[in-house]
Amino acid sequence: MEFPKELIAILVPLGLFAMIFGIVYLHKREKMAMIERGMDPRRYKPQSAPYQNLKWGLLLIGAGLGLFLASILDRTVFADTMSDNEAIYFSLIAIFGGIGLFLSYRIEKKEVVEHERPVAHIEEKDLV
Repeated sequence: MEFPKELIAILVPLGLFAMIFGIVYLHKREKMAMIERGMDPRRYKPQSAPYQNLKWGLLLIGAGLGLFLASILDRTVFADTMSDNEAIYFSLIAIFGGIGLFLSYRIEKKEVVEHERPVAHIEEKDLV
């Protein structure tokens, strides 16, 4: 189905305007909600996410590995089939991306547990 060029020329600027208007409107609404709760919006700083880079890095590494493995499988194992194998690309990207996110979760959880665990204090007289 092909849209007329005139319709696209009208809808694209309208969509862009609606998106910018929505972002500005929601930002102003968030500031008003902060003022209503007695908060100062100028002093608001977004919370830092210390493991965000780790999460994105492992996700992209996993997706890259999935894409690489899918390409190898498509060219070797499924080379004799003449049909397109798009499903293997999507599935392996999703599987390896999920594994990357799971590894990120496990690393974050391990770090949090290690920081929360109290260290036993042993005095020298207890050792004798």
